[in-house]
Amino acid sequence: MSRGRPRKEIDQQTFEKLCGLQCTLNEIAGFFGCSEDTIERWCKRTYKVGFKSVWEQKSAGGKISLRRNLFRMSEKNASVAIWLSKQYLGMRDDPQAAESVEERLSDALDVIADAVRDRG
Repeated sequence: MSRGRPRKEIDQQTFEKLCGLQCTLNEIAGFFGCSEDTIERWCKRTYKVGFKSVWEQKSAGGKISLRRNLFRMSEKNASVAIWLSKQYLGMRDDPQAAESVEERLSDALDVIADAVRDRG
């Protein structure tokens, strides 16, 4: 004779898809209609590790899919391309840096013009 409530049924494939969608522990527990502790215990029974470890592994596929979609979007959307440039290439909007380059270029041209005048 068993004691207590019956265990909550959690579909492993659905759980992994929710992780892939970057759902939080709270959101996953809400989806299955149980507590966060229930999800934590289920992870330990099913995967032999806690939720955090499982989530880190299973959420990676969702990140890859999101990144792939962002790169595709950047081909047609300049805003996305600019954002990706800032994230991955370290580019940034810095009007002062642009002015600095213009000033240095102007100074260099002045030096060249002076040198040409001195020769002539």
